[in-house]
Amino acid sequence: MEKKVLTTPLRAEDLEDIHAGDIIYLSGHIVTCRDVAHRRLIEEGRKLPVDVGGGAIFHAGPIVRPIPGSDDRFEMVSVGPTTSMRMEKFEKEFIEETGVRVIVGKGGMGEKTMEGCREGKAIHCVFPAGCAVVAATCVEEIEDAQWRDLGMPETLWVCRIKEFGPLIVSIDTHGRNLFEENKVVFNQRKDEAVEEINRHVSFIK
Repeated sequence: MEKKVLTTPLRAEDLEDIHAGDIIYLSGHIVTCRDVAHRRLIEEGRKLPVDVGGGAIFHAGPIVRPIPGSDDRFEMVSVGPTTSMRMEKFEKEFIEETGVRVIVGKGGMGEKTMEGCREGKAIHCVFPAGCAVVAATCVEEIEDAQWRDLGMPETLWVCRIKEFGPLIVSIDTHGRNLFEENKVVFNQRKDEAVEEINRHVSFIK
């Protein structure tokens, strides 16, 4: 199967044929953006110092290091995803206010983000946990760093990336949510398994 590579900036129509469960890769730019940055934008009403319209954000707290001999330049050491659900209460408004198209993180997100993706024509993707060093190899350069007063994990690191992934689409622009759909299937299988076990081992009831 041909590798599906999307390049930022993205338009709504670029994501129409991307569906929950698809595997994609991302080139262009991605900005690390997690808890405090979301709170500053939504709760404090502060304008995001990076334009992510049509772009991508990564729920991640990276490890970076200065490039020896450079003038305030950095390189990515490790950039693993953090739990996206922590941003659930902010993400719908974040999409509305910034026009971001791709949100990357760990684990699923909920109903508000589903609505935000459907209305804002955005997608949420999952980067495999435990592959933080692999993710760092997809970062060609850190081009900028904003809100550095927040410390390394919460700084907005603007990264130029090439074929960043694999990314599993968990929420698509139609509002389909892979995690919620799978939850129904898994619970059904669990109930069937428990029923079968109870027929043979009555004391478990």
